[in-house]
Amino acid sequence: MKTITLNFVYLNFRAFKRESSIVLLFFSFFILMGFGEPLIKKNDRVAVIGDSITEQKQYCRFIEMYLTVCQPQLETEVFQFGWGGETASGFLQRMDMSLKFFRPTFATLCYGMNDASYKPYEPSIGAAYENALTQVVQKLKTAKTTVLVGGPGAVDTDIFKSGSSPATYNINLNQLTIISKKIAVIHGFSHANLHQSMLESMAKAKAALGKEYIPLGPDGFHPFPSGHLIMAYSFLKSMGFDGDLGTITFDLKGNATAVGGHEIKSSANGKMEIESKRYPFCFFGDNKSPQSAASMLPYLPFNAELNRLTLKVNNASSSKLKVTWGNASKEFTKEELQQGINLAAEFIPNPFNEAFARVDAAVVVKENFETEFMKVYLRTLNYFRLQSKEGKEILAATDLLEKKAEDQWRELSKSTKESFKPVTHTLTVEPVLN
Repeated sequence: MKTITLNFVYLNFRAFKRESSIVLLFFSFFILMGFGEPLIKKNDRVAVIGDSITEQKQYCRFIEMYLTVCQPQLETEVFQFGWGGETASGFLQRMDMSLKFFRPTFATLCYGMNDASYKPYEPSIGAAYENALTQVVQKLKTAKTTVLVGGPGAVDTDIFKSGSSPATYNINLNQLTIISKKIAVIHGFSHANLHQSMLESMAKAKAALGKEYIPLGPDGFHPFPSGHLIMAYSFLKSMGFDGDLGTITFDLKGNATAVGGHEIKSSANGKMEIESKRYPFCFFGDNKSPQSAASMLPYLPFNAELNRLTLKVNNASSSKLKVTWGNASKEFTKEELQQGINLAAEFIPNPFNEAFARVDAAVVVKENFETEFMKVYLRTLNYFRLQSKEGKEILAATDLLEKKAEDQWRELSKSTKESFKPVTHTLTVEPVLN
């Protein structure tokens, strides 16, 4: 379901002039509530656009992995357009050059960190940001691209020191967040409140792990993977995904069934063999280190809201049962299994880890090339075109080189899709005897 809250409406109500706010309030309600369907449609070409935080190729990698392995039925293509040091006005200047090959049908925007100028908020900062971001959104809308407008993220509340105190700069970033919400509503698009999500999850994590836990990175604003997971969560939730990745139901006195991209291949004596054409999102690494996305899971409802592969067990004869999935086992009560457990949250690691890592490796190669494609190939070839308006041979050569680069991207995109293959795994449920 598309994201909207009473706070959202209230903030936008306060941000608009009184004579237009009521109209926009009702407009935002009907446009953003929708009918429970994800914003992203089948075969969408998804552009993930932003500054150096996007060019870190982490939250965009999480988004691409989620679309590729958790929502494969959508058959999307993803291209990250991160560019270090950029502002909304900077993207406005390059967007025609950067987007002409990919022609996105869906785009996420993440600007504001640099637009806020690393100083206390002042009206001129807000005005410049609103003017540039509005033009970007208008151009995308004219091109019939659905836009998910993300405002800026947040800075670390303890270690950020780039020209302003953390509290002062977060106030600045919040002002730009309000502006980005306003722009989204005016144009009939959804909004991702990265700023609020990052502040809330960071506060929970620091309360548990201490001030030395720095999910937003060593400079306080270029996140570690744990911080990027918050950003990916905020975008994915705002895309309208409900997080249901399928259900496996095991009747211990009858048959096993599966829905949502999973098929029971065999079932006997408390053991099932399952083929899955859809993966849960997988996590790796130290669950206490900010350099591991897994460390953020206790402080962010990613698994509960976006990553649910459910196992239900009926007609158990024992009050407690042991579930073995792959090489790991855990015990649950009869009631817990009857209600359903989330395999993706309960089993880290799990049988999908190897396959997930294989797809992820292909995504990394592709997204690294995308930075090279934009910042080397397109920029260089565009320079030669501008310098050689009358040189037909040079123009023909630049067109050929650009096509070669586009072909290389298509091959990498194809390789990414081909790396995603069905996974066969086993689940065993057996009674725990007292």
